[in-house]
Amino acid sequence: MKHYFNPMSRGVTTDWMLKELDVPHEQIVIDFSSGENNSPEYRKINPMGKLPALVDGETVVTEVAAICAYLADRFPEKGLAPEAGSSDRGSYYRYLFIAGNTIEPAFSLAASGLEHPRPSSAGWGDMPRVLATVEAMTPDAGWALGTQFTAADVVYGGLLDFSMTFNLFEASPKVAAYVERIRGRPAYRETHEAFLKMIGSPG
Repeated sequence: MKHYFNPMSRGVTTDWMLKELDVPHEQIVIDFSSGENNSPEYRKINPMGKLPALVDGETVVTEVAAICAYLADRFPEKGLAPEAGSSDRGSYYRYLFIAGNTIEPAFSLAASGLEHPRPSSAGWGDMPRVLATVEAMTPDAGWALGTQFTAADVVYGGLLDFSMTFNLFEASPKVAAYVERIRGRPAYRETHEAFLKMIGSPG
């Protein structure tokens, strides 16, 4: 299994997921400065030229949530996904997909000083609704699904952590406390150390 990665990419999140799983894999660092991500060889793996990417035999998976979901199901004995068909599975999917489909687009637009001209036609609506949703979905204690830490926390919590690091929104005390729990995990600290140093954050 090969993980295509750069420490200044969203690959930090999938690197964290792999460390949570503690499974053998080959880490392949793609050099942005030389344009390696746009090389014909890498574009065959991911035509977007983006990171991360995971190659497991003949299977190619891109996109952070997809990679984390794939890995959680690939190694069910690690307990990073609720059992298929369980009552928690719907909530699990919601956390996985709302991060990239709703929260990140809204935060990215706002960071650029933009807003959608017709919020009702955008999948993410507007910032007030996104922030209200983040507040409602963030757990008061423990993890997204209760006491079980899962890939949902890696994806959802990872995005909130990134967004706080770059001041993309003002976190409430509840959200900040959740992110602090995320940052206390050994696998998070191991995988984010270089990233936090590069951006000048104490972690």
